[in-house]
This record gives sequence, C-alpha cells and structure tokens, in this order.
Amino acid sequence: MSEAPKTAGGSGTAPADAPQRSKAELLADIEKNRADLRATLDAIEFKLNLPKQARHAAHRVKSRVNRLRHDNPVVFGTVVAGAVAAVGAAAVLGFRFAAKK
Repeated sequence: MSEAPKTAGGSGTAPADAPQRSKAELLADIEKNRADLRATLDAIEFKLNLPKQARHAAHRVKSRVNRLRHDNPVVFGTVVAGAVAAVGAAAVLGFRFAAKK
C-alpha cells in the first residue's frame, strides 16, 4: 500500500484530482494574493483615515475649480461674484442683527 502525499493543510492527504502546480505558478499566485491584500488594506486605511479623505476631497475640489476657471472663465467669474455677494449680504445682515440687540 502506498501512502498519500502529505499537505501543508494538516489533513495529511491531498485530493486525488488536485492539479500539480509548478513552483513558479505558486510564487506568482502568492505575489498576486499579496498585491490584492495590499490593495485591500490600503482601501481600508483610506476609508478610516478622515484627514487623508479631507485632503483628497480638497484636492478634487481645487482641481474642479481650476478646470472650470480654465475651460469657462465667464462662468467662473459669475460664480466668484455670486459668492462674494452672498458673503457680503451675510455680513451686512449679521451686523444689522447684532446692532438691534
């Protein structure tokens, strides 16, 4: 009687129909799994790192503003003028409200 090959899984026997893989295939599979794990851990770290998310969001907004300024300067100027008017109106209303008390 021949003894079944031992496996690292601890069961002591390998399935009879399991394909035999070369060392190069195993190493390539290990590297792929490591890369997948690295990407997963990076995604988890990014999701839980709020300061990093805030910096990323600020960079996206800055890029969009710069693209709008470059692609359509008239709309950009209108948006800036509207924002300045809104801040000015809020300041005037705030001062009036404070002066009444």
